[in-house]
Amino acid sequence: MNADDESDPNDDSSDAGPALDALLDAYALKDERRTGWQLRGVDAPESVAAHTWGVAYLVLALGDQFREGLPGLDLDRALRLAVVHDVAEAETGDAATRADSTADSVDAAAKEAAERAAMEDLAGALPDRIRDAWEDYEARESPEAILVKECDLLDVCLQAVLYERGGRYDPAGGDPGAFREYDDLDEFFATTEPRLQTETGRELFARLRERYRTARDEP
Repeated sequence: MNADDESDPNDDSSDAGPALDALLDAYALKDERRTGWQLRGVDAPESVAAHTWGVAYLVLALGDQFREGLPGLDLDRALRLAVVHDVAEAETGDAATRADSTADSVDAAAKEAAERAAMEDLAGALPDRIRDAWEDYEARESPEAILVKECDLLDVCLQAVLYERGGRYDPAGGDPGAFREYDDLDEFFATTEPRLQTETGRELFARLRERYRTARDEP
């Protein structure tokens, strides 16, 4: 090989440069902590990337249970949606969904606009399948998008059970004004229940809530 043919790995003028920049930016998701757990004073809370893995694992592990209510469900396609569903938060950060009426509300339109702009940066130089999967999830119309959203919500409940069992939070150590209407990790179940769309999702939620309550109420 001629020396002139060797590519410089630090040369961003190549076609790979923008793609690598986009990947480096997306990797911020590994360090972006889930805001809701931080507000509650959870010790070393999970990152958004860890949550994303949880959602993908639920799709793979539980997806078959949703088939009756979601005809035509393609689990391979759903896994793509799960992997990218929160990637915009690498740039926008994580905004917690709240049930507490005293909490600051999120402007849904502003949040959507910010995340769409973030995807222009994060996915613009990458294959179209990344942006297409994100758009599919945001539309919430396909059986795959509905499944991923159900798993997104159930993942929060699973994590709450684990944090409760492990005694991983100190209510007095979080934001003192963040949870005025809810004790312990109750608000995470309050925000989840009304947003579930499928019978399977509601049944799994009920079982997880019972496990959480058992762990919460143990002496």
